[in-house]
Amino acid sequence: MTDVKSRWLALYVLCLGDLMIVLDSSIVNVALPSIQSDLGFSQPALAWVVNAYLLTFGGCLLLSGRLGDLLGTKRVFLGGVAFFTVASIACGLAPSSELLVVGRAIQGLGGAAVSAVALALILGLFTDPAERAKAMGFFGFVMSGGGAVGVLLGGVLTGLLSWHWIFLVNVPIGVGVWVAATRVLPADDAIEQRGRVDVLGAVLVTAALMLSVYGIVDSAPLLIAGSVVLLAAFVLWESRVTEPLVPLRLFMLRNVVVSQVVGVLWAAAMFAWFFLAALYLQQVLGYDALDVGLAFVPTSVVMAFCSLRVSDRLVLRFGIRPPLVAGLALAAASLALFSRAPVDGSFATDVLPSMLLLGAGAGIAFNPVLLAAMGDVEPQEAGLASGVVNTSFMMGGALGLAVLVSLSTWRTESLAADGLARLAALNGGFQLSFAAGAAFALAAAVIGGTFLRPKPMAVAAHGGPAADAVPDEEPCPDVA
Repeated sequence: MTDVKSRWLALYVLCLGDLMIVLDSSIVNVALPSIQSDLGFSQPALAWVVNAYLLTFGGCLLLSGRLGDLLGTKRVFLGGVAFFTVASIACGLAPSSELLVVGRAIQGLGGAAVSAVALALILGLFTDPAERAKAMGFFGFVMSGGGAVGVLLGGVLTGLLSWHWIFLVNVPIGVGVWVAATRVLPADDAIEQRGRVDVLGAVLVTAALMLSVYGIVDSAPLLIAGSVVLLAAFVLWESRVTEPLVPLRLFMLRNVVVSQVVGVLWAAAMFAWFFLAALYLQQVLGYDALDVGLAFVPTSVVMAFCSLRVSDRLVLRFGIRPPLVAGLALAAASLALFSRAPVDGSFATDVLPSMLLLGAGAGIAFNPVLLAAMGDVEPQEAGLASGVVNTSFMMGGALGLAVLVSLSTWRTESLAADGLARLAALNGGFQLSFAAGAAFALAAAVIGGTFLRPKPMAVAAHGGPAADAVPDEEPCPDVA
């Protein structure tokens, strides 16, 4: 029993650390107007409060995952938490726009280290399929629910205190996570042959990813083309180097590749939903920061319930594919409902149904997506695979956000040019983007349901057979 308790205590510490990281991808959205007013950001420069974080976070995930395999996942996790906490102090106390952007970039570095190894640590702690499914359900809530919680927390802190607290709140949490992690996380296994860091590969892939995010958020085709060239050079180098940063054989594993595609599409829909829903509530319905935060409470509650109480049971009973398809289909339905939200919409009829469906869909789907991605990977490469998983979500989120926001802007300008009133034109742009997001989520459901081939389980929950299962090398015990 002691071992079980210690594993779950370690899981809570890991998830709390990762929650800090996930929150910072959305917590600033509601506070941006206040930050702009206080620090004198221009409208174009304001985007760098978000982009500086995304660039360093997305660009350094693979390198962080590889360092976790070479140096030890616990060491990298602790280092990432320390970096992130110090950067949060710098952001919260930043006296100028330039220092805030630098602080956000350093936050991204720490966040990449934490996120890249947290999943690998969890998989190492939980080897029993039934326990692993429950643990991944909890972790899935943190990953998928962090966006909703971030909007809620950002609205509450900005509305009741000031924007500074959306960063300073990380400090006591970060200190607590670091102290607890030193005590409850298992020591890193002795690594007889640490290997070498593929420096050129790390530079190429980090530059390619950062350039792609920069090109996407700034709509710069030349930069995107440059990132493609760097990525091709990275693949060529990895095929020739003795100790590659990312062994290309990883992408010969069917479930790894398919789950990356699903993750990109899913994250594209999710990131855009949180961002655009907050804008719709603020700019169309006239909500203030606190109102927007409170509006996301239903999403957070339903997502928590489905992640913690429903997802693992569905996976153990039916396998990976059915709950994955069902969850993504619910998310698609949520976005489709939001695509018809009117200018004079009410919360009860035009917002709440979509909030509830999104919470249920995300809570159910995230667990099987993560399990599918990690199921075929050898333990010694778990850190790398975790970095690949997180990279696909981050890149998908950045790409989806850029594409759907650009689509919304184009539609708004087109409707305004046709003589439609400003508010109606703005809402028309949001509606088109929500519809496109629904298409992304639906495509993810179809691809995952069609192409994923999880490993069969010996016995499913309640003693019944299942078509597919928790991907694990050990047979699943009777968990009735």
